[in-house]
Amino acid sequence: MGPRSNTRAGAAPRRCSVTESKRVLDPVERVSEVVFGVLMAMTFIGAMNVATAGREEVRTVMVAALGCNVAWGLTDAVMYGVAIVTARTRDDLRPRLRLRDLRGALGVFLLVALSTLPLVVPFIALRELGPALLASRVVALAILFLGGWMLASHAGGNRWLGAFALAAIGAVLLAAIVALGG
Repeated sequence: MGPRSNTRAGAAPRRCSVTESKRVLDPVERVSEVVFGVLMAMTFIGAMNVATAGREEVRTVMVAALGCNVAWGLTDAVMYGVAIVTARTRDDLRPRLRLRDLRGALGVFLLVALSTLPLVVPFIALRELGPALLASRVVALAILFLGGWMLASHAGGNRWLGAFALAAIGAVLLAAIVALGG
């Protein structure tokens, strides 16, 4: 979140000042926020028991997943602002937030909060909980695949390798979430 170090091809590493950034959120920050949101939502969704959950329990879990991501999105957005003010203080700049910074914080909030919605759609569209859980997990892996594709593309790497790697990491994390009761 916030200002990052970056390296230009052929140049020595340098610290990227908050005032130098051309984008409000760089691609790594955007993908990372979505990945965090997807994994947090999956902890709630994975907690549903296929054998015992009724429609009301499903609704409760979906509201809880959305609530978690809204709360975390808000926290993440505030910390984005804190990181910017801290960096400006360190760089001897006026430590205040600008409109651009507030747009960045809003972007962080929306990415985390809205990343829950694609995972909830299967529970609205499908009546049976088992297929809805499976569909939601497939959607989560598809989002992670897309995120890996975007990161590899941004880095100039192999997009297929990046996509499959992030999806595989996501599958391992989802398995761990399920194994730990989430």
